[in-house]
Amino acid sequence: MKRFLVITVLVPALLAACQSNSKSKKTEDPAVAKTEKIDTTKQRPADAKAILAKREVPVLCYHQIRNNLASDSKRAHDDIIAPDKFREHIKMLADSGYHTILPDQLYNYLVFNAKLPEKPIIISFDDTDEDQFIVGNATLKKYGFKGVYFIMTVSIGRKGRISYMTKEQIKQLADEGNTIASHTYDHKNFAQFTDEDWKTQIDDPTKKLEQITGKKIEYFAYPYGVYKASTLHKLKEHGFKAAFILSTASDATYPLYTIRRIIDPGRYTAKNLYYSINKSFNKTKS
Repeated sequence: MKRFLVITVLVPALLAACQSNSKSKKTEDPAVAKTEKIDTTKQRPADAKAILAKREVPVLCYHQIRNNLASDSKRAHDDIIAPDKFREHIKMLADSGYHTILPDQLYNYLVFNAKLPEKPIIISFDDTDEDQFIVGNATLKKYGFKGVYFIMTVSIGRKGRISYMTKEQIKQLADEGNTIASHTYDHKNFAQFTDEDWKTQIDDPTKKLEQITGKKIEYFAYPYGVYKASTLHKLKEHGFKAAFILSTASDATYPLYTIRRIIDPGRYTAKNLYYSINKSFNKTKS
C-alpha cells in the first residue's frame, strides 16, 4: 500500500517537473545565439575588403521609448517611439524568426567568419534613457532577446523631464547578458574631438562603465552617427573592437569602426519596419 502511494505521489510530481522543464526550454528557445568560440591563433583575421564583402547584419537603433509630447519637435519624432508600438515591433521581429545577437558575435562573424543564427539582428539603444530599461529591456526579455545599450555617462542617475538609468540598472542589464557599450561622456560630436576629448569622452567613460559592470567595454556608438575618417584608427588604440554609425555608408578602410545601423522611427508600423530592414540590409554582395 505504501509503495502504491509513493508511486501515485511521485508520478504526478515527475510529470510536473518534466512539464516545467519543457516550458523553460521553450521560453529560452528564441534567446540570443551563443557566441562561437574562435581560436584566433589559428585563424587569420579578415581584411577590410573581405569584411565589406560580407552580407550585412541588420542593426536597429532606438532612443526614447515614450509617447510624443506637444513640445516635441518634428525632428525629435524620429527618435521617439511609443511603448505600445515598440512592443509591436519587437513582437514582429520574434514572429518573423529573427534572433538577436550581440557585438562579440558580429565581430567574430566579420573578422573570423564565425557562424550566426538564421536571421540575426542587433537591437541597440542610445543615450541611457530609463525607458530603455523599463520598457525596452522588459519587452526584449519577453521574447528571449538581448540588446546593446550605448551609455552616455554624464546622464547616469539623472532625473527630470527625461529620467536616465541608474548604475544599478546598468549593472543589472550587464548581469543579464546584455552588452553595455560607450556613447561618450556628454554626446560630443566625434568629428569635433580635440586631443583632450580622448580622455574625457572616451577613456574616462570606459573606466566608469567597467567599474559599474565589472566587464570590459569594447564597443562604441558615435553621437549623431557622425564620424571622422582620419581619427577612426584611434578607437582601436583606445581599446575598442568595433563602432557603430547610423545609415551612412561604411568606411572602406575601417569597416569595423563604421558598422551601419538604422533608426526605427516612431511613425513606422511593424510592416514598415520589416520592409525597411530588408531594403537596408538584405542585399546580396557581389
